[in-house]
Amino acid sequence: MKYINNIKTPNDLKSIPKEKLGNVCDELRLHITETINEIGGHLAPTLGAVEITTAIHYVFDTPKDKIVWDTGHQAYAHKILTGRYDNFSTIRKYQGLSGFLKRSESEYDVFGAGHASTSISAALGIAASRNLENDNFKVVSIIGDGALSGGLAFEAMNNAGNIKKQLLVIVNDNDMSISPNVGAFRNYLVKIATNKNYNKFRKWIYKTIKKLPSSLKVGESILRKAESSAKKFFLPTTVFEDLGFRYFGPIDGHNITELVDVLEKIKDLDTPVVLHAITKKGKGLDYAEDDPLKYHSVKERKKDSNDKPIQAPIYQNVFGEVICNLAKENKNIVAITAAMREGAGLVSYSSKFPNRFYDVGIAEGHAVTFSGGLATENKIPIVAIYSTFLQRAFDHIVHDISLQNLPVIFCLDRSGLVGEDGATHHGVLDIAYLRCIQNIIISAPKDGNELNNLLYTASLNEKTPFTIRYPKESSVVFDNLKPKKLSIGSWEVLSSGEDVLILAVGSMVHKSLEICRKLAEKNITAEVVNCRFIKPMDIDYLNSSFKKFKKIVTIEEGVIDGGFGEGILNWSAKNNLSKDILTLGVPNRFVDHGPRDVLLEEIGLDSVTLYENIFNFIKKIND
Repeated sequence: MKYINNIKTPNDLKSIPKEKLGNVCDELRLHITETINEIGGHLAPTLGAVEITTAIHYVFDTPKDKIVWDTGHQAYAHKILTGRYDNFSTIRKYQGLSGFLKRSESEYDVFGAGHASTSISAALGIAASRNLENDNFKVVSIIGDGALSGGLAFEAMNNAGNIKKQLLVIVNDNDMSISPNVGAFRNYLVKIATNKNYNKFRKWIYKTIKKLPSSLKVGESILRKAESSAKKFFLPTTVFEDLGFRYFGPIDGHNITELVDVLEKIKDLDTPVVLHAITKKGKGLDYAEDDPLKYHSVKERKKDSNDKPIQAPIYQNVFGEVICNLAKENKNIVAITAAMREGAGLVSYSSKFPNRFYDVGIAEGHAVTFSGGLATENKIPIVAIYSTFLQRAFDHIVHDISLQNLPVIFCLDRSGLVGEDGATHHGVLDIAYLRCIQNIIISAPKDGNELNNLLYTASLNEKTPFTIRYPKESSVVFDNLKPKKLSIGSWEVLSSGEDVLILAVGSMVHKSLEICRKLAEKNITAEVVNCRFIKPMDIDYLNSSFKKFKKIVTIEEGVIDGGFGEGILNWSAKNNLSKDILTLGVPNRFVDHGPRDVLLEEIGLDSVTLYENIFNFIKKIND
């Protein structure tokens, strides 16, 4: 690498002649591709943003000027250009660089970014603070066209247009989020980007200005005004301008020379500005350009092994198969997702039942309230959203669903620790934030067969919202049998015992059975219960069996504070039962990124550590 291995700060980038920036971009693209294809990570998004990233750091004075990214997986080139080249091979690895923006990692990571649609709000807050302090740095927000489907982006733009201070919003328009972008705003951006007459005229003006001698600044001014008049003629108004922004573009987001020229001309405008850049997700890598969805993220390259155990399908795929089975039998079933058709396992469903499938874009709050409207008309809405993303719609669940007793089904994929995506994506809060909501059912399957039964049971429920949480891992077993209706609130005793009661939730059930077998080797008998319903709890079981045990253990892949174990503690206290209760789960801290099995071991939810903690708990009390 001739250039990027010598770039320790953006100041080093600025020393490179402008005409050589294309070579810098080529090196960035090559290094990112080689590294990520080897170790795994997000690939296509950051390849599409290489020129934008390079131009920003070339023109602006970072870190004094503040660059705010929307989601972090488009910012790998940003990490390399800001002193992290030597450590780039550790990205998303345990104790390595984060795959997203992280304030504690670098002064250039101005605002943490894992979820979408946040950058304009955060950038506006930074700009407002700058104005209060009479400072003079610039603020730039980079947001994808997919993230503009989130309501937060529009709320921020509405506010920015009112404040009327310097803020540059770069719309990285690649017509993709993870799933293909949907919605009226996506169509609107396409309309702007594909207006041939305007774009042809604008390109002619740009080329003409470049040919003008420096002495003819008057000529440049006249041509700029002509461009502005042409924009108003061909595009009488834009949403951005109606909101109080000056709009520039669309420009080629892969033409580094044009990007630098335009940024240099608009960076000092003391008003909100939108620069609309057209990019290609996966740019520079033919197979990623052809299939940006497949190469949004790639897996680590592993050595071939001849002993590959046959595993049950992951929960995501089980959900996809089960919902298709149910929809075939019940025409009232409707599926909703928020830009996660592929990730939620709904590709097959969307193909088989296109009239009963809605991708609402990156708009989780709308997805929830939209499903409530469907429920009022006797449809059976199944909302498939990652646990961490459903957090964004908390009030919608409370006010629009639970308060009205609407039977919406929420399927929370990626509940628990998700691995390399880290703290922004771990779904460890859902038990706690759902338990406090009135009129809601919370469940977790122990395997794929139970997910089948729970989803079927939920589809028959007509009274209350019903949530099902499941992790990003193998479903243990899935036979795709005809589903059975479960009694809501019922638990399942999997192993009878007398010495200790283990109440396990979801992914911890099979680990608890392993622990039971190990305890038996020490002549300790454990009763293991599959607590598939977190709320309501199985009160009949608790009344009949809880008091028989002196030692009780609860295990869940969710935060302990406010979790299932806390529910057991509260029930025991209300019933004046003095018991020794050990609650095991995710500690009250943000867990970093790394392989899922390594993170489970780090927080003590692997089988070995769980056994040691439970054995010591029993031994300590007996002693």
